[in-house]
Amino acid sequence: MESGKKEEAGPSRGVVNAEEKKDKHREMKTETPLTISEVLLADEDEEEEYDDEDVKEGDGVVSGFSPGPLVSLKEQIEKDKDDDSLRRWKEKLLGCVEGDLNGQMEPEVKFHSIGIISDDFGEITTPLPIDKNQNGHVLFTLKEGSRFQLKLTFNVMHNIVSGLTYSNTVWKAGLQVDQSKGMLGTFAPQREPYVHTLEEETTPSGALARGLYSAKLKFEDDDRRCHMELNYSFEIKKSR
Repeated sequence: MESGKKEEAGPSRGVVNAEEKKDKHREMKTETPLTISEVLLADEDEEEEYDDEDVKEGDGVVSGFSPGPLVSLKEQIEKDKDDDSLRRWKEKLLGCVEGDLNGQMEPEVKFHSIGIISDDFGEITTPLPIDKNQNGHVLFTLKEGSRFQLKLTFNVMHNIVSGLTYSNTVWKAGLQVDQSKGMLGTFAPQREPYVHTLEEETTPSGALARGLYSAKLKFEDDDRRCHMELNYSFEIKKSR
């Protein structure tokens, strides 16, 4: 038999428990620090909201952002000239002394030599710059299928050069047949020259690979300043 009066319908205890758990979970989320992933996702959501307003179209520059002026190393060192220990620490870190700096802000990279290292003949070094009358001359001759590396000696002056990269483009009979690119790194001024060896390469093999090649070796920093552009030639001969 049914009871004389029914109780008013209300949320079951299971539903109440579920709501309490949700409330507790919300409280925990507000108290628990966000993970790195959550922060990144939140930043991405915020970026989508202001991308069209705050970024200039096509150049990726945020409006209102003004990069700081380029400051010479000499000026940076002179900021602490009264603190001998700090000044010496800066000079040691930068690999230079104050007397070598003239206040010039633009970095300068001076290349002294280019060498070729190969198992065929050891190492051949050519002083730089190459005479204009010899620009594009045959720098080295290699056997087909041989491994070799280019070796460079250079100095950095006046300021830190950031993101120094190279590109080496090769042509045969007027057609581009190869191009390699790489990062040398960031270098501070110092009295002793830097010596950097590029990645090892292997010359092609076969009758079609033999002959004379022309090439252009170019060095730029992350501000697109060109520090050297060298035109040279090399030859690949039959392996005996």
